[in-house]
Amino acid sequence: MKQNMGVADKTIRLVVVAVIAALYFTGQLTGIAAIILGVIAVAFLLTSLIGWCPTYVPFGISTKNADKPLR
Repeated sequence: MKQNMGVADKTIRLVVVAVIAALYFTGQLTGIAAIILGVIAVAFLLTSLIGWCPTYVPFGISTKNADKPLR
């Protein structure tokens, strides 16, 4: 499994996870919305940690190459 997520992509996903967690733990997010966004947050967290997003594969997307410095 080749990594296909760059640093910026991982960072954005982790920020989204933090926002969802903050909304949930402050009681702003409840019910079905909390469940749906919780599942999304877990998926974002896992994909950020391993650096591979399965939804990118069928479309041939990779943000990993964008992290290489220009010469």
